[in-house]
Amino acid sequence: MARKNDELLKKLLATFRVEADEHLQAMSSGLLALEKMPEGTERAALVEKIFREAHSLKGAARAVNLMEVESVCQSLESVFAGLKGGRLDVSPSLFDLLHQALDALGGLLAPGAGTPEARAPAIGSLTRRLDDASKGKPPEPEARAEPAAAGGAHPPAPGLASGTVRVSTAKLDAVMRQTEELLAPRLAAGQRAAELRETAAALAVRKKERTRVQPALRLIEQSLGRSGAANGAGRARQEFAKLLEYLDAEDLFLKTLEGRLARLKKSAERDQRALAGMTDSLLHDVKEMQLLPFALLIEIFTRFVRDLARDRGKEAELVVRGGEIEIDRRILEEMKDPLIHLLRNCIDHGIEAPAARAEKGKPPQGTIALSISQQDGGKVELLVADDGAGIDAARVKAAARKLGMVAGEEVEQLGEREALALVFRSGVSTSPIITDVSGRGLGLAIVREKVERLGGAVAIEPRFEAGTRFRIILPLTLATFRGVLVRAGERPFVVPAASVERVTRAAEGDIRTVENRETIALSGQAVALVRLGDVLEMPRKGAAGESADRVQALVLGLGPERIAFRVDEILGEQEVLVKNLGPQLARVRNVAGACVLGTGQVVPVLNVHDLMKSAVKRAAAPLVPATVEEPAGAWQRSVLVAEDSITSRALLKNILESAGYRVTTAVDGIDAYTALKTGTFDLLVSDVEMPRMDGFDLAAKVRSDKQLAELPVVLVTALESREHRERGIDAGANAYIVKSSFDQSNLLEVIRRLI
Repeated sequence: MARKNDELLKKLLATFRVEADEHLQAMSSGLLALEKMPEGTERAALVEKIFREAHSLKGAARAVNLMEVESVCQSLESVFAGLKGGRLDVSPSLFDLLHQALDALGGLLAPGAGTPEARAPAIGSLTRRLDDASKGKPPEPEARAEPAAAGGAHPPAPGLASGTVRVSTAKLDAVMRQTEELLAPRLAAGQRAAELRETAAALAVRKKERTRVQPALRLIEQSLGRSGAANGAGRARQEFAKLLEYLDAEDLFLKTLEGRLARLKKSAERDQRALAGMTDSLLHDVKEMQLLPFALLIEIFTRFVRDLARDRGKEAELVVRGGEIEIDRRILEEMKDPLIHLLRNCIDHGIEAPAARAEKGKPPQGTIALSISQQDGGKVELLVADDGAGIDAARVKAAARKLGMVAGEEVEQLGEREALALVFRSGVSTSPIITDVSGRGLGLAIVREKVERLGGAVAIEPRFEAGTRFRIILPLTLATFRGVLVRAGERPFVVPAASVERVTRAAEGDIRTVENRETIALSGQAVALVRLGDVLEMPRKGAAGESADRVQALVLGLGPERIAFRVDEILGEQEVLVKNLGPQLARVRNVAGACVLGTGQVVPVLNVHDLMKSAVKRAAAPLVPATVEEPAGAWQRSVLVAEDSITSRALLKNILESAGYRVTTAVDGIDAYTALKTGTFDLLVSDVEMPRMDGFDLAAKVRSDKQLAELPVVLVTALESREHRERGIDAGANAYIVKSSFDQSNLLEVIRRLI
């Protein structure tokens, strides 16, 4: 009997927690609205509503014997009764106390809340303060905790599915995955139907060819009949009659086979249509189950903005538009932390203190706008904007230069948009101090990483002294999407259709060179044209001197950027299911995952954001004529020599060119690193003592660069001490040759061994 009672109590507690989450959410939303609402009948109605929620929560807690929750609710009722009767005046300190009470209730309902004995002092203090407030005594100040999203206690955010989905989200995700897996057999069924159609067509062609030879066979038969029995013609006629009999039987067999194949083709097409219809309908319905309105996150953000602004001595209001737009629950869950980072950034970096805003002629209360809008192609746009001080591009450049991310000369050449894009790199921060909220330069880097992982993109739009705007583009759903199947070289790839603005053809003669870059004209604008195979670093086999009348290209876009990617063939569009590459290939540049076509072929799914970055990086390199992949032995190895002494530089160049190497020279480390980033080399030979960047720093920079990490480095220097040798090895040099004992055969032997 006791066991049955325990099981009943567990079921009741599970039901109570769902109900309690709803009551707490309603009370929290009511308090936030009450804080902004002026005196009047609407305010009285809102107080009554919150009062009823507290009373209902108290009754439910009593039913499951949660005495602490009941005690706090009892004290809350007393406060709301005083507000309802007009005996209490609202004040910021009273609202702080009420929010703290909701925080405490959320903590009591959370798993692992501790023992009643450990909680007793805090609960007793809270109920005492609530009782004092209900009697008109001003609430005692309490040390403020870190705001909700920054690590402090607050009512745990109700599950994003709360109120709409009663089934476990884990089970819902499992159903979603199984439903998405139906896409593979659906594509396979379509492929089998297409193969049957092709087979039926081939058989029909064969039948026509067979029919064409019938008159010739009849003529031969007649000729044999006229020749009589002479010269063995009688025996030949008998054998030929057997052949005609066989061919007549074959005609009958072909007709039978054609009929069976036609029926099989119709059945396969019917089954494929039925499977496609059921799969699409089921997938659509399950996706609809996963879609939830963005408004479910809004309460968390409103409370967070309120608490963090008060903690920083600022005034800020969150204005939300488009909260009714629905988006995949999994995307909502993943975007909660990035949006909190953005809101924290707006408050801590953007919104000024009231006094500073008054000096600029702004209202004392800052505004943070969060707008959600649906875009074409199954995308949604999130816009986070504030009316604060904006971002100073000069300070961003200084921070990047200090961290060594960009060389001083390169920083000065960056435009405002390129400079501000640096804030998304880890470690870049314009804050003069590190606080518990910001200053470490990680928040925006996390935002970009999360957004890109979801298949989206984030961009910044500055308005100096007028605020900052972050624009985020996200897919509405995950996993399955429409993809464009293309061929580059001999390999097929899938590009997400949501990022394909258009598919175009252009004549070879329409390709123009603008600022030493290939471009094509689209809608009156010049759009950069790059080869997809080149961006993916695929060798061009037989590409040199090719002459095609028209080229095919995909125009991809992320934010304001547009780039046309030239492909060899556009094979079509279809829905695909993306599979990750596993932990061994967790992050492969330019590749988001893989999918299986109906033929069973595994095809890479390209990462559009990476493609755009790779294309831009390639555009920074000098434009050189494409070369065809040459047989081994016909290709010269390329060596870069970095030496500030013109004499030593000329000597090394002469030695290496005499040995058959193609040599490029650089006058110092900066010049050498720039050449390495814009060209292709098989080995680097460098002096150590050079201006701007010495050989040790150059070697270390090469080793820290993912694209250059495997490049062999040989240091040739006059520094021969043991400390210098060890420093060269620590910097990543493959060989260290001292000039005092320099021998050209030794140098050439080292190079041959390395490349």
